[in-house]
Amino acid sequence: MSDPAILLIGAGNMGGAMLAGWLASGMDPQCFTVADPFLKAAPAGVRLLREPPAGETFGVVLLAFKPQQIAEAVPSVAPLVGPGTLLLSILAGVDLDTLASRFPSAGGIVRLMPNLAAALGKSPIGMVGRVGAEGRALTEQLMAPLGRAEWLSGEDQMDLVTALGGSGPAFVYRMIETLAAGAAELGLPRDQADRLALAMVEGAAALAAASPCSAGELAERVASPGGTTRAGLDVLDADRRLARLMEDTLRASRDRSAEMTREARQRS
Repeated sequence: MSDPAILLIGAGNMGGAMLAGWLASGMDPQCFTVADPFLKAAPAGVRLLREPPAGETFGVVLLAFKPQQIAEAVPSVAPLVGPGTLLLSILAGVDLDTLASRFPSAGGIVRLMPNLAAALGKSPIGMVGRVGAEGRALTEQLMAPLGRAEWLSGEDQMDLVTALGGSGPAFVYRMIETLAAGAAELGLPRDQADRLALAMVEGAAALAAASPCSAGELAERVASPGGTTRAGLDVLDADRRLARLMEDTLRASRDRSAEMTREARQRS
């Protein structure tokens, strides 16, 4: 399948990360047009416009602006989205019904939830859509260079995937920061604690990704009976304290995502 002509409406943090991931995978920069009034410069070979190009045809249109801007974007974008266009959206809280009502001529619509690791080809990506076999295959082709993409069984799972995959990196960063802070409180110089905590998490994630064992199994393999790791795990596991903290964290993020969806419906 050849690279389609792709129009990005917005190329901020997330849209820019996806573009970087595509280019790093070897896709032709000339396939991409970016419409963004604020972007100072586009990567070499990528066309940068300040507004969507009237009268042109694109195989794929990616909505990558702020969700609350959808109403103002529709008049200039909707004419570019026809039966031969796959519409991709990373607009948090904007559901398929809203997208279908705003872009009724789209050949297919897919909601995506990636994160910034798309630039490195390491993003989890949740996908849900109203799309035929050809559009589904094209979506999978485009997501493959960006990370691990999985179709969800229903749109009702998107809020939780937003919490886990979209917001999750921030939770991991906070854990790295907290591990380092704890080590500093117990006696390590803070800059050294920061470096060691980051290296530990990087190595642990790489090992988990390469291992056939689950994360839980790997934890048990590290923990010898009566050893130092077991002593620490006993603290984390007591009264399910870490499990309850993670559930509460994901629940709060998921519920806010659902609230944003309701707000977007009201605006539409």
